[in-house]
Amino acid sequence: MRALAVTPIHLPPEEIRRRQARYDRLAPPGLSVELRDVGPAAPGALDDEASIRASEHEVAAALARAGDGWDLAFPDCVLDPAVPTLPAPDQGVPVNGLLRLSSLYLSAMNVRFGAVVRNEAIGAELRRRLTAYGLDARTAGIEVLDLPFDAVADAGAWNAALGAAAGALAAAGATAVINGCSAVDVAEHRFAARIVDPTALALRLMAIGRSA
Repeated sequence: MRALAVTPIHLPPEEIRRRQARYDRLAPPGLSVELRDVGPAAPGALDDEASIRASEHEVAAALARAGDGWDLAFPDCVLDPAVPTLPAPDQGVPVNGLLRLSSLYLSAMNVRFGAVVRNEAIGAELRRRLTAYGLDARTAGIEVLDLPFDAVADAGAWNAALGAAAGALAAAGATAVINGCSAVDVAEHRFAARIVDPTALALRLMAIGRSA
C-alpha cells in the first residue's frame, strides 16, 4: 500500500529527510509513505490564523495535483488541513487525517483524551477540528506548550515541556493526551497521562483499514 503525505508548511530539504525517516520507521509492514513538500507558496510555520488558512489552501492544491498511483493520502499535520469532515465514498484517492483517525479511535475506545499544542493558534484550530468531528464531550482540554517552531525537530525540548501540560490534562480527567504535532518523537509512557503519537496511531489504523 502506497500513501502520499503532504507537509502543511514549506520545509527545507533536511527537515523533509528527517520527517521521511520518521515515516519509514513508524510505517507498519505493508505500508509505504512518501512525504512531499507542499511547495514554496505555503507558509514556513503555523503561527496565526492567516498561516493556518494559507496552509489549508496549499495542502488542498497539492493533494489535488498528486496524480494516480496512491492508495491513500494525508496531510503531514495534526490539524488535518484540507481533510473533509465526512469523506465522500466516491472520491478518488481517499484523504485521511491524522487527528481524525487518532481522535475517533480514542473516542471509540471510550478514552477521555486531551491534547497539547505548540501555540495558541494551533490550539484554536485543533479545537475547531475536534468540534467538527463531534468530539467535544470526549475532550478533557487542550494545553498550549508555548514553544518555538524549532522545537518540532528537538524531541528533548518538546518532551521537557510535556510534563506540566500532561499533568494538568490528567487532573482534568484525561487518561490519554494527543501530541499536537505530527513530527515529534514523544516519550509516551513517562507522564501523568499516556501521550499518544497521532502519526504512529494513524498509520497503524490506515494499514488495518486497507486490509480489513
